[in-house]
Amino acid sequence: MIRKAAAGDLDQVSAVYEAILDLEEATGHHWTNWQRGVYPSRATAGKALQEGTLYIEEVDGRVLGCANLNQVQPGEYAAIPWTIPAEPREVLVIHTLCIHPDAARSGLGRRFVAYAEGLAVGLGCKAMRLDTYEGNAPAAAFYPKLGYRLAGSAEFFFEGFIRETLICFEKDLRGRQADGVSPLPL
Repeated sequence: MIRKAAAGDLDQVSAVYEAILDLEEATGHHWTNWQRGVYPSRATAGKALQEGTLYIEEVDGRVLGCANLNQVQPGEYAAIPWTIPAEPREVLVIHTLCIHPDAARSGLGRRFVAYAEGLAVGLGCKAMRLDTYEGNAPAAAFYPKLGYRLAGSAEFFFEGFIRETLICFEKDLRGRQADGVSPLPL
């Protein structure tokens, strides 16, 4: 079940971040450019929770996925040649979508993205946007399978401490009907 996170979910959300970092360290495959204890962290999740934009995917009482879904576009997005014309209020952005390694390739990521798209349509958004680290091969392969188009890349000064190149994706939502999912707080 995907739902808005509650304060009691923060430890499990943090555990999802840590499990991904543990897997990267164990395998030597660093798909993210994250820094343990810096980003993403429990504080990252807490900020999104406070803003009402942290969502979790819970299975049998265990948080197996999470994301921050909001309409905040980083300043670097201005350098991306987006093809879907949309005002800022007509764009929903997926930030830090994470699926616990125990649930990888189980369809939870697809369900989470579909849920985010439903929220966006409910808000009257014309486009979905997101970014990911240029070295994140799994994400770079995943999003096009869901109808997302690679819009471009740019150097980001992420959260004011990580300089990295991120690749950006977009999906056209025009013409989709709202499915009754309640909108985000603005």
